[in-house]
Amino acid sequence: MATVEAKVFAHHYKNDGTWNVKIRVFHKTQVRFLDTEHFVSEKQVKKHPKNKTEYLIKDPFIKKLLNNELEDYRIAISNLGTRLKLFNPDELKNYLTNHDEDIDFIKFCNEYVKELKDGKKDKSAANFNTVKNSIVDFFKREKVLVDEINLDMLYDWERFLRTERIIKRLNQFNDPITTVQKALTDSSVHNYMRDLRGLFNHARKRYNRKSLGIIRIEHYPFEEFKIVDAPQTKKRNTQVKTIKDIRDCTPKCNSRAELARDLFMLSFYMCGVNAVDLFQINETNIVQGRLEYNRSKTKDKRKDNAFISIKIVKEAKPLLKKYMNNLSQRYSTIGGLNKALSSGMKEVCKLVSVDGITYYWARHTVGNLARNKCRMSKDDVALALNHVDHGRKTTDIYVDKDWSIVDELQKKVIGLLN
Repeated sequence: MATVEAKVFAHHYKNDGTWNVKIRVFHKTQVRFLDTEHFVSEKQVKKHPKNKTEYLIKDPFIKKLLNNELEDYRIAISNLGTRLKLFNPDELKNYLTNHDEDIDFIKFCNEYVKELKDGKKDKSAANFNTVKNSIVDFFKREKVLVDEINLDMLYDWERFLRTERIIKRLNQFNDPITTVQKALTDSSVHNYMRDLRGLFNHARKRYNRKSLGIIRIEHYPFEEFKIVDAPQTKKRNTQVKTIKDIRDCTPKCNSRAELARDLFMLSFYMCGVNAVDLFQINETNIVQGRLEYNRSKTKDKRKDNAFISIKIVKEAKPLLKKYMNNLSQRYSTIGGLNKALSSGMKEVCKLVSVDGITYYWARHTVGNLARNKCRMSKDDVALALNHVDHGRKTTDIYVDKDWSIVDELQKKVIGLLN
């Protein structure tokens, strides 16, 4: 049986002449301590007759408050029943600290976004942060309880997203900036709802412990709410002539347009390598004339860590040498690089008299040309683009990856430029 009692330790003496009262939790021969909101002064305590490191509380008012608090903890422990034996000391401490606390969804979102940023997952962090800000705009307050994310709220929030509205944000200098947010399209509403569902799922994963019988978030509004379908994605591939025009255009030296042109072509030459992977690679990724890396977007979702090996063809060598290690010095985050690429590609589009082509089109174009012009199989295209075929997972256990297939596809696609 776990026990709890109030403690005042001599070494917790503060400069203002007080001690913070702690709750001692004893469970499975181990001790953990909980902070309290109670502070006592020298007049409210007396020396412990047997232990010089502790004081006893003599103030009747503080003792009454603490007894009520201890009683609440004991009831919480008793309510666990036989499940108590499943808890280790740290889990019990966390349970007693949070079991009756209302969950602040915005606070959780801020903590989760910070975890993503610390893990260098800047794109996911940015998407979730945008949704969090929209929830704050909708409720017009910084604290939103998780119980308020319910079915009615989802319908109301969708209507909110589909209306033009004024939003306020702080810029990099912490100055408030007011802008007009246009009504979102079906595609954007789909993405917002999808990301809110993702945040809600992560909150349930953090606060619910089914194995311990702890279900702090019982409701799941997305079970009844149908998220609007996203429109079919526009094909983001272009013709060989346009690729040649991008390759041969002459933007201003050291400009964002030059950066965008170079990295677009490098992605085309290297089977659609993502910008984030170019941002992260260094000399250790060059192995016997090949670029070997784990695709950032899917490495945490695949047993093979999304490993791929691409031959460094002669067209790619000078570009790889020019930008490897340079990108991380030029931009502090992948977000900064992506913004530069977005701006630079707009300038490149003007130079070659086309509209709407982004950096990511290079990857799509590789896949499209490989399949429709070079007649490579869809399996070979998937291998070169480092996709995983969920329908062939069993086959993949038996069949080794043959990078010469990727080399053949790469050679045929680049050959179209000649």
